[in-house]
Amino acid sequence: MQSKTIALAAEHKTLQASLTLPQESRALVIFAHGSGSNRASPRNIAVAKRLNDAGFATLLFDLLSEEESRADEATSEYRFDIDLSARRLVEVIDWAAQGETTRALLIGLFGASTGAAAALIAAAERPSLVGAVVSRGGRPDLAGSDLPLVKAPTLLLVGGDDKQVLELNKEALQHMVNEPRLHLIPHAGHLFEEPGAMDEVVRMTVRWFRASLL
Repeated sequence: MQSKTIALAAEHKTLQASLTLPQESRALVIFAHGSGSNRASPRNIAVAKRLNDAGFATLLFDLLSEEESRADEATSEYRFDIDLSARRLVEVIDWAAQGETTRALLIGLFGASTGAAAALIAAAERPSLVGAVVSRGGRPDLAGSDLPLVKAPTLLLVGGDDKQVLELNKEALQHMVNEPRLHLIPHAGHLFEEPGAMDEVVRMTVRWFRASLL
């Protein structure tokens, strides 16, 4: 298994990324983290490691440059800029589709929190490249008018006790096509910190990408 830190260019900014390529991978899962987070998100890393064990390549990257991250920590000015996140995710998808080590791989997107909205917008903009989407505790409602344009099979994972986000996911489902699936994880909150909650996230994620991409 090959793992390396790389620098990606998006919108004339340099974004740090972690790329892991298991031998004989057939698909790449690109992660979009939530607002206020980065590629070092422990929950996303846990999902990525299990995907690697299942034979999937993974790419975790920072949606903001180092300079933007410092500014956001002080002002939160980028925290809910979904359009910016989506634009940069689209550029990373295009990079993966053309990159020497990744262009042969099918592409799935894993979005957490507000990153799920960015993933759905990117899937709507690149329907020929994105083969599946998984949202973890996501805000698909923030994808707005792009929701009906998402053709990729989509799985929405929501904690059963995360009532507000659950209602927002149910509302978003009404605007989506291609039979998206909403899966509740009982007794789990927004961060899936309860015993067994992240294990269920991982299990459903691996199953979804296997069924949709491979």
